[in-house]
Amino acid sequence: MEIIDLSVLVIYLIVVVGLGIWLAKRSNTTEGFMAAGGALPGWAVGLSIFGTFVSSISFLANPGKSFAANWNPFVFGLSLPIAAWIATRYFVPFFRKTGEISAYTHLEERFGAWARIYAVICYLLTQMGRVGTILYLVALALAPLTGWSVTTIIIVTGILVTVYTLIGGIEAVIWTDVVQSIVLTVGIFLCLGVIFTGMPEGAGQVFEIAQASDKFSLGSFGATLNEPTFWVILVFGLFINLQNFGIDQSYVQRYATADSEEAAKKSVWLGALLYIPISGLLFLVGTGLFAFYGAQPELLPEAGLKSDEIFPYFISTELPVGITGLLIAAVLAAAMSSVDSSLNGSATLTWCDLVKRFSKKVPSEKVGMKVLQFATIGYGIIGTGAALAMIGVKSALDNWWKISGIFSGGILGLFLLGLIVRQAKNTVAAIAVTVGVLVIFWLTAADKGWVPENFRPAIDANLTVVIGTLSIFLVGLLVSRFNKAS
Repeated sequence: MEIIDLSVLVIYLIVVVGLGIWLAKRSNTTEGFMAAGGALPGWAVGLSIFGTFVSSISFLANPGKSFAANWNPFVFGLSLPIAAWIATRYFVPFFRKTGEISAYTHLEERFGAWARIYAVICYLLTQMGRVGTILYLVALALAPLTGWSVTTIIIVTGILVTVYTLIGGIEAVIWTDVVQSIVLTVGIFLCLGVIFTGMPEGAGQVFEIAQASDKFSLGSFGATLNEPTFWVILVFGLFINLQNFGIDQSYVQRYATADSEEAAKKSVWLGALLYIPISGLLFLVGTGLFAFYGAQPELLPEAGLKSDEIFPYFISTELPVGITGLLIAAVLAAAMSSVDSSLNGSATLTWCDLVKRFSKKVPSEKVGMKVLQFATIGYGIIGTGAALAMIGVKSALDNWWKISGIFSGGILGLFLLGLIVRQAKNTVAAIAVTVGVLVIFWLTAADKGWVPENFRPAIDANLTVVIGTLSIFLVGLLVSRFNKAS
């Protein structure tokens, strides 16, 4: 790296870690660490939600997908306005009214302790997979720039984000996300500028080449369920985003940090509506790179690159001095703005739903802070280990989508069952979840080829979370109606 690029990166890291240290005094209580006193402005919370959406999963994997294929994954984001409307109409008022920081306390009140623990375990598994995916992708980007190995970068990045999350709590998470959201957005525009100005025949050549190769396709509009059509990805996106806004601790916890219910609602809309155009620009980066290297194939290495490595390679070889440093900072920003919320959310649940809930006597504030701090460190280590285990996967985005569909365990179905079907009780919910988990296991095993071909459903793997959620909700609804009738 050039001195200027290194200086830009170092300044960025100093600002981020320094912000965490500056906010440390305001996070020295459990409530401050988890909810920031419920005093943050909606716009800041909204930028934090946006930053959580645009993790390195989006920042690096989305260009990789549009480079290798088309804009089909962009359909995922088109479901956000629907999910945001439902969230602001029902979810935000519900959680603000409960006054609980944990997203799963109400599940115990509704169905018993088992439901709360089930949701917590599923969330923790999902977040560790998410942290692993994010750290792995950021390491792929930085390896060619720094000369360090992917393993070393994963470990160093994991340590950095764990440290400032540990020091500053949720307030550091949100305010650093604000900074990081700005940095990554600026980085995207700069990168597009370099791509378009670098085309041999001008910017229009990007669209000519892309159009000729059908790179802007959103996927098939057919009715089949065994491939990622437009409709399959749209439904998948709707369920995942409802899951994010309704039962994901990383998002629900932010509702408690906003200074009012109205501010919390605005934060949801801001995060959702910002993500759609920015994700579109990221897909445009991938399409632009396809045209850029299609017109100048000699610029690619003879050995070839995986699709997830194309954008990092472009950053390392084509960007001017100074802009390279800013793009590296943007890659780190995309990673940190999601990992920090996952670590803080996981630590919060460990304290609220496990330690505090099952202690025979109310733990002291000092004990609470120790639990939050050690849990943050512990999950940072586990997430880093998950990233190391992902080295060599074919597509990080596909891998993450499968992980999220499996580990989520249909929690959304249980949440909707409790919210909508008022007559559903403990036993009914337990039956519904059991059926849902078995369905998810069957679909996952079928996708992996672990079951005989005759027993494999002809559906795309992205529908696992959809079918798992509906299984829990519909089984609970039917059993409840049957019990009522009898």
